[in-house]
Amino acid sequence: MAYSLDVTDKKILKILQQTGKITNIQLSQEIGLSPAPTLERVKKLEKNNHYIRSYHAEVNAEALGLGFTALIHVSLTRQVNNAISKFIEHIHNIPEITECYQLTGSFDYQLKIRVTDIPAFEKLIANKLSKIEEIGQMQTMVVLSRIKESKMLPLNYEV
Repeated sequence: MAYSLDVTDKKILKILQQTGKITNIQLSQEIGLSPAPTLERVKKLEKNNHYIRSYHAEVNAEALGLGFTALIHVSLTRQVNNAISKFIEHIHNIPEITECYQLTGSFDYQLKIRVTDIPAFEKLIANKLSKIEEIGQMQTMVVLSRIKESKMLPLNYEV
């Protein structure tokens, strides 16, 4: 049986998206419940990774020297199951690819790349991406600046 979200559950989700390190006591104070029922609600939201999949730190990539971001649109040479699964397997094994989306339209996939600089990006293209036989075409866009990057999902948290 599916767990249905109420206003309190949505408040919990909003707060946890803003600050995953909040203690259960602090969370209970913010939502107006005692700690025991607050913890029970959080456990229900976590159950089977249904609403809450994980907790993690948002790391500053630029501070770690990964200041170069590029988006690459990829078209596969052929759209058969074997080619797609091979491509996906390759993508999972390249740590510099931080995100991959399957698309509709002119390209099949969009890759988000995080590396230190242009020479590192050139090396990634030459040594890894160009070796993936399933890739037929790539179009690269270099990110000049990030205007918005939100981890908050657009839910109506007050209803």
